[in-house]
Order: sequence, then C-alpha cells, then structure tokens
Amino acid sequence: MNLAIDPRLIARLSTEFTSLSEHLNVLGRDLETLRCQVVAENARTAQQPTPPPAPVATPEATGATMPTVPSGGAPTAWNPFPAAQTAGTGQNPPPAPAPVPPVPTAAAQPQATGGPWQAQPVAPVGGWRQPTYQPTPRLPQQRNRAYARPIRTPWWQREGIISRVLAVAGVAVTLIGVVMLLVLAAQAGFFGPVPRVVAGALFSGALVAIATRVAAKAGGKVGGIALAATGIAGGYLDVVAVTSIYHWLNPVVGFVVALGIAAGGVALAMRWGSQALAVLVVLGAALLAPFVSTELVVLLGFLIVLQIAALPVQSVRDWPVLHLVRTLPAALTTLLAVAATALTGDDTSVLRIELLAAASVIAVAGLAGAVLAGRQRAGDVTASLSFAAATLPLLAAPVMFDRTGSILVSASFAAVLLVTAALPWIPKLGGALRIPGHLAVVSGLAGAFALLEACLGISRVQTLPVALSVVAMGFLAVAGQQRSRVAGALGAAYGVLAGMTFCYRADPGTLAGRTEAEAHLGISTALSALMILAVPAVAGWCARRLGLLDRESNATVLSVFAGLVGLYAVTTLTVSLGVATGNPDGFRAGHGIATVVWMATATGALLYGLRSLSRTPQRAKVALAAGLLVTAAALAKLFLFDLATLDGLLRAGAFLVVGVLLLLVGTRYARAFADMDTRTPTA
Repeated sequence: MNLAIDPRLIARLSTEFTSLSEHLNVLGRDLETLRCQVVAENARTAQQPTPPPAPVATPEATGATMPTVPSGGAPTAWNPFPAAQTAGTGQNPPPAPAPVPPVPTAAAQPQATGGPWQAQPVAPVGGWRQPTYQPTPRLPQQRNRAYARPIRTPWWQREGIISRVLAVAGVAVTLIGVVMLLVLAAQAGFFGPVPRVVAGALFSGALVAIATRVAAKAGGKVGGIALAATGIAGGYLDVVAVTSIYHWLNPVVGFVVALGIAAGGVALAMRWGSQALAVLVVLGAALLAPFVSTELVVLLGFLIVLQIAALPVQSVRDWPVLHLVRTLPAALTTLLAVAATALTGDDTSVLRIELLAAASVIAVAGLAGAVLAGRQRAGDVTASLSFAAATLPLLAAPVMFDRTGSILVSASFAAVLLVTAALPWIPKLGGALRIPGHLAVVSGLAGAFALLEACLGISRVQTLPVALSVVAMGFLAVAGQQRSRVAGALGAAYGVLAGMTFCYRADPGTLAGRTEAEAHLGISTALSALMILAVPAVAGWCARRLGLLDRESNATVLSVFAGLVGLYAVTTLTVSLGVATGNPDGFRAGHGIATVVWMATATGALLYGLRSLSRTPQRAKVALAAGLLVTAAALAKLFLFDLATLDGLLRAGAFLVVGVLLLLVGTRYARAFADMDTRTPTA
C-alpha cells in the first residue's frame, strides 16, 4: 500500500471544497431572496382589506383528484367540482373560491445581485401556488468575484506617471541646454553675447506662450506645467547670466527683474492651482543658478530672491514641498559659504558682513513665512521646519568673527528667537500673532543654541559653569511659571552641561591632590559650586509644578540625585574656599569641613527618616537608606583620606564632630525602634 500523499487527490479535494463553498453561497442568496419575497407578501397582505372567509374545497371533500403531469407536458388544472356532480343534476355548482393573487415577480422583489437562481412569476393553478425556479447560468466573473483579489498596477502603467516623469526629465534637459547656451557657448566663443541672451529670452517666452495654449486643452495640464516651468526658469537663468557673466545689469536691478520673473511664475502656479509648477520653477532655477553665476554674493542674492518670491504663497496655499524647496537652496549655500570662510581664514571683512547679511535675510524670510503659514494653518509643521533650516546659517555665522563680534551676533539672534518663543505666553500679542506651538518650540530650541554660543563666547573655562547654571535656572524658572515642559527640558539640558563643565574643572583628582587643588581651585570654582547647589533646588520646584513628582518613585530618584550632586558641590565649595584663603592648611581644613558636612547631612537624613517612619513609610525608608550610605561614605573618607591627610587639631576636630553625630544618631535610632516595639497595636 502506497502511503505517499497523492497530489491529484489533494487537487481533487481542493476542487470539491471550492465547489461546495460556491453552492453554499448560492443557497444563502436563494434563502435571502425567499425571505425578501415573504416580507413583501406579508406587507402587501397587511395593507389590503381581509375578505370574508369562504369555504375551502379540498380534494378529499369534493372527490377531485390532483392534476397529473403527463410526461413532457404541462400539468392540467385541478377541478374541485367534478362534472358528475355539476352536470345533469340540476343543481348549481357551489361558487368557486376567490382567486389567489399572483406572487410578485422576482424583478419587483429586492434580491442579492449576481444570484444563480431567480424566482419566476407564479401562476395560480386551481388555487394552489406552486413557485417554480429556473436556473440562470452564472458568469465566470460572478462566480469568482468572492475569490478575486485586487491586482496592483505597476507604477509605470499607472495613469499620469510616465507623463510626469517625462515632463520632469524634459524640464531638466531643456534647462541644461539653456545653461549651455548661456555659459558654454560663451566660453567657446560661439555667437555673441547679445545673440545668446536674446535667443535665451525668446526661447523662454515662446515656451511660456505655448504652455498657456497647451494647458487649455484636454489632457494638456502636465505638458503645460512642464513647458511653463522650463520657460520661466530659463528666463530667470537668463537674467542671472546678464547680471553675473556679462555685467549688463547692476546686481540690484538684476535682483528686481529676477524677482518679477519668479513672482510671475509663482502667480501662474497659483492661478492654475499647481504646486508642481511652482516647485519646478524654484528648484530648476536654484539648482542651475550656481553653474551660471560666477560671484558668490550675487548667487546668494538670486537664491534669496527665489525664497522671497515664493513667500506670499504660504498665506494662501498649503504647499509644503514649496516651503522646503524655496528655503533649502539659499540656506545650505549660505551655510557652506560661512563654513568655507571660517575654515580658510579669509580676512575680508566685507565678505563676512555680506554673508552675515545674507544669513539674516534668510532667517527673517523663514520666520515671516512660518508666521504667515501658522496664522492660516496652525498644523503646518513644514513651515516651522523650513524656519529651522533658515536659522542654520545665522547660527553658524559667529564662527567668522572674533570674540566680541561672535558674542554680539549670537546674543542678538538668541534674544530675537527667545522673544518669538515667548510671544504665545503674552495674552494680547499671542492672540494677535497666533504663533503655533511647534513654531514656538523651534524658536526656543534655536534660541537656546544661540544663547549657548553667547555663553561660550562671554565666559572663560573658570566661569562657564556659572553662566550655564544661571541660564539653566532661568529656563527652569520659566518652565515652572508657565508649566512648559519644553522650557523645562532646555533648563535640564543646560544644567547637565553646567555639571559636566563643573566636573571637568573640579574633578575628583583635583579635589584629592593638594598641588592640583591649589593650581586650579579658587573663588571661581567656589561660585560655580554654589550655582550647582542652586540648580537642583530650582529643578525640584519646577518638577513639582510640572507634575513630575506626583509619583513617589520619581521624587525619590530626584532626591537621591540631588543629594549626590549636593555632596560633591559642598566638598568642592569647602576645598575651594580653603585654597582661596591662601593658608597652607586651607586645603586640609576644607576637607575636614567637608567630612563634617557629609556626616551632618547623613544625620539629618536619618532623623528625618525616623520621624516620618509612621506617616510616610516609603519615603522614610529611602531617607534612612540614604542616611546610612552617606554615614558609611563619611566614615570611609574619615579613615581612608582624612586620617592620612589631616594633622593636629583638624584631625582631632573632625573625629570629635563625627563621633558626636554618630552617638546622637545611634541614640535616636535605638529609642525610635524601642518605641515601636513597646507600642501595642490596635484592632
């Protein structure tokens, strides 16, 4: 016996199951048709008056026989009154029963479309209604409709895809040809300047004229957009060549003419309602302008003109792609120019001023566009992202200048950005300007970065933690007052930076070594330690205002972190003050005082935990654990470091104070748990 699986058997079973499912579907649709007919018949019967009951003749009562169906013929009608009883007796036959109205046809009844069986009209046969059904052949499409899956059309067969791809390729190739006519022909000496410029202008105008006629015809939108974009961008490049290569126009006049051409192209795009036309005009001119212009400043001017020409669109149309296309070319080109100027060390102050002016104009245009878009569409995030890209050149501009110039640039830009971010919090101005939240977030982030640049420029290594701590407390205070998590995150970031710079300046090796401490510690580090102590306090208040300390676990984590930061800052403070006094024993005295402060902090934590053990057990356990850990750390420092470093009275004083505090804590600890043992629990 062959036990292998027969594939023909599997195929036959699959076919049978498929046929069974089709028959079940047919049965379901027939039952639904029958239900609809019954419902319609009941509704029609309920609307008609009920006739008086009539005697019903049955075959048994009348002696009639049921009709017989001869083979191959139609059934004969049933006569409930035989001829023997009606003829020759002289009696009138009883009245015939009331005719039964015919059942409505299947066409008048709601039924499932595509069913294989359709109900036919029913003719009354001697009072009996016998519905008959005739099978209707089912088309293959209807039979397989339940199993058909949507077929995805390949992208190259979809309507309009190939035409759009060809149109974009045609725009690119034609514009490259225009550039070759304006630049390469001039380099090879073909034709003269006037024929080249005139030919480019006439060619561009002809393309725009043809585009208007093509777009007016059926199916000519794609071709009209491509032709119009090519003509307008070609005219723009022609003006760039006239201004930059041939110098026939003053740059200011060239900018004005180019602005008119670009604005006309954008206006035509708005009239046709086509974002693609505006994008192709701006993108084509922006990508090919560097190959035509020979001067960096003139090139930046023409790119900024494109950004400004498409600016009014943001208040009318929701065209997100145009926002990015009009901003990125000018912003990235200016950013690269700023980086190149800073790396090459170009001493030309005029070029730096021109780049700074270009970066400022780009940032202002980006801010204006974001505000206009936000007033009309509060959810237009693309405009805010475009503004973020527009701020990059101005954020990088301070690297071109000396310390004073960089501080002025970064501080001014930070002030503008932070004021913009704070405008929604001012009731009247916020309601009038309607600055969306995402734009305020972008402005706040960019302003925080510019403020960081100002802090780096205005402070030295010794005072940088102080500046960063002050800024961190400012952001945290604003966050707590306005309940802004974004401002709180910025304050936390500045606090982390302040802590990192503080640890870099006063690292554990510097604190432990007398020579390093006397060389690097002083009043500046003491002031930094005070600021570092203040930051966790403000952060705790801010976190409570923001609702971040509602969970006890969050409050515990923040308390532990603040305690560790505080102990390190206190140690740095005491050692720095001891070194700053100039006393030879100042370093030792500072460490002795730090040990006492550690033990005093541990004592306070233990006493607080014992006092609140019955009210807040969880918090009390954390306080007791922290107090015991700090006690162990203080004892370790006392025996491992202070015993070897301190001498004379300082060593004795440190041991005496720590010992008294240990006795105090031990006594209070024993009494607290003795009271808990003697306390009788109540029901």
